[in-house]
Amino acid sequence: MAGKRCSRLSALQVALIVLLIILTVVCVSLIVVFVTRKTDTDQGPYLIGVGRADCTGPPAEIPLMGYANPQQTAAGIHTRLFSRAFIIDDGSRRVVFVTADVGMVSQRLRLEVLQALKEKYGDLYRQDNVVLSGTHTHCGPAGYFQYTLFMLTSKGYIKASMEPLVNGIVKSIDIAHSNMKQGRIYRHRGELGDSSLNRSPHSYLNNPEKERQRYKSNTEKQVLVLKFTDLDGNGMGMISWFAVHAVSMNYTNRMVSSDNMGYASYLLEKDKNPGELPGQGSFVAGFSSSNLGDVTPNTRGPYCVNTGLPCDYLNSSCPVGGTKMCQAFGPGDDMFDSTRIIGHNIYLKAKELYANASEEVTGPIQSAHQWVNMTDVTVKINDTHTVSTCKPALGHSFGAGTIDGGGDLNFTQGAVEGDPFWDGIRDTLLGPPSNQTKECHHPKPILLSTGEMNWPLPWHPQIVDVQIITIGSVAVIAVPGEMTTMSGRRLREAVKEELESVDTFSNTEVVIAGLSNVYTHYITTYEEYQVQRYEGASTIYGPHTLTAYLSKYRKLAKAIAQDRVSELPVGPEPPFFTKNLFNLMAAAAVDRKPINTSFGDVLEQVLPLYRQGDVVSVTFVAGNPRHSGDISDKTFVTVEIYENRTETWKVVYNDASWETRFHWLKGPGRQNNATVEWHIPPSAPVGSYRIRHFGHYKELKDLRPIIKPYEGSSDVFTVMSSYYYHSQNLPVHDHNS
Repeated sequence: MAGKRCSRLSALQVALIVLLIILTVVCVSLIVVFVTRKTDTDQGPYLIGVGRADCTGPPAEIPLMGYANPQQTAAGIHTRLFSRAFIIDDGSRRVVFVTADVGMVSQRLRLEVLQALKEKYGDLYRQDNVVLSGTHTHCGPAGYFQYTLFMLTSKGYIKASMEPLVNGIVKSIDIAHSNMKQGRIYRHRGELGDSSLNRSPHSYLNNPEKERQRYKSNTEKQVLVLKFTDLDGNGMGMISWFAVHAVSMNYTNRMVSSDNMGYASYLLEKDKNPGELPGQGSFVAGFSSSNLGDVTPNTRGPYCVNTGLPCDYLNSSCPVGGTKMCQAFGPGDDMFDSTRIIGHNIYLKAKELYANASEEVTGPIQSAHQWVNMTDVTVKINDTHTVSTCKPALGHSFGAGTIDGGGDLNFTQGAVEGDPFWDGIRDTLLGPPSNQTKECHHPKPILLSTGEMNWPLPWHPQIVDVQIITIGSVAVIAVPGEMTTMSGRRLREAVKEELESVDTFSNTEVVIAGLSNVYTHYITTYEEYQVQRYEGASTIYGPHTLTAYLSKYRKLAKAIAQDRVSELPVGPEPPFFTKNLFNLMAAAAVDRKPINTSFGDVLEQVLPLYRQGDVVSVTFVAGNPRHSGDISDKTFVTVEIYENRTETWKVVYNDASWETRFHWLKGPGRQNNATVEWHIPPSAPVGSYRIRHFGHYKELKDLRPIIKPYEGSSDVFTVMSSYYYHSQNLPVHDHNS
């Protein structure tokens, strides 16, 4: 009986035991939650992939996209064009950011890329989590649009231009996808001076003075860098955003070129991939456009090239020659030198920021996207007033061009009244704009009422992408056009405000990725629009375009902040035209050659001796580069050094290299030639070299066209040390003396 009493527990003891068990369970649960939850400070590493691929199109006869100059057709290669892709995955969501050496991403290009990705990856890569952005080079092959206005200035929809872009972008994503590994992201920002100038300061000054006083400059000087490393701290890649037009190469250039942004990529990738040729090596450096709408790299500013006097401040024209004579230059001696200087400046700042980036980016990934009919957006601006967007239209000042490339006709910037002569021609050929469109776009005098022109296809897009991706505390706004400096500032501020309205986001870095997803020309502020310089005349959806975008992007940011992206309506899907696309490019003709020569033969031979700093030049009998078809990952040019140790020739430069220039000349009677230049750098090793040229030519055999490959080589020549670089007292060697 006594033993039984000892085995029994009192009610108090039972209660204490139950309480202890409950406390233990609670403590264990709290520990599990604390250990497993993801916060901004203890989130595990991201999965990161980077990739780069050649997207260079035909470097002959195809119009170059950007200046809308019909005489500016491709005739060689200055530097190749690349697509650079970055994939980031947090374990539940992933996003893709692509910056491509292209004038702008067209709607058709995006749709074809998304179609190709869907065929490969199903629903993994979609319109909501893939951003495609263009660097805005004005020297890439055109012909990748589906809207009539762009097709007219590009000689139509050209498959030979579209396919390299689609294939290159998709391949860069493929490479990034296949190389994904755990890594970390760091962010850093700084300012870059002496590399940009506002080309429409009169418009900028029309913004409210109180707003302007908040900023030190009338251009955006900020450079933002995202640094990608693996878990051991080894560099994988980098994205940099800086707001400047890629127009250091001007409208007289006829070589395919990635311009200043591409040169910055070239330099940083050369640093990080030592010993590799351009486009090779694992490190990927993407330099992306931003709110560059009113920003030029031609920092010496505009002047009248025929007199040397300053241009008219208000309309950027000259007393003799009009807008065509008013051109901006600098900072270099010519466009190649200016490209080098601006590209080098951007590279140096990005390299510095990359090296010092220590603020880690952590937190979940989100993406939000909508298609919007930008011709029909109404925004309530106060209790009594609403404003609306318009059908697309371009103003008279659109025809004037800019100080980076003026128009050929007698249009001027700042026109707020129409011209009876041009209006009469427009009315006769295309029909007058409706009163509704004229009223909606006021004070813009309409030159082309593109929203009311639909033959053979619509002249401008109606359905536009708006999109934001967030990577932890970094938000990237994909903007479908060229935002001016102040427009971009207002948009960044609006998105930041919405994101930080909840505790999820703090210390948010907001950046604009320009020329993304679909091209809609320019986006000025309402105040800048009133001045009607080129940018205002090219704000195609009317004076309240920015107001509409602010409203749409605010909603995207709010949905991300509140984790309610799935509730966003998708919006009306854009068209994918299959009929009435036209191509005005004739097929490349049969090639001919001088009597007693073969394709690849040398017409003008190299000299036997050069010094570092000299330019080597050799000219070959050449075929039309269009006959070479898909030229990605190939080259028309190699510079090779003879290695005595192995008794072999080693390629040290190709046509993607900054140091080479491949000029193709369409000669009389279809007898073409190619001149290859090698600008010998001071660092070039002393030794024996040769230059080789590769290509294809077309001939008729039994009345059928046959395409055949050819190659040619220069004589061997010697490069010796330069007096210029190795002696302060001796003159530069002159081979002609």
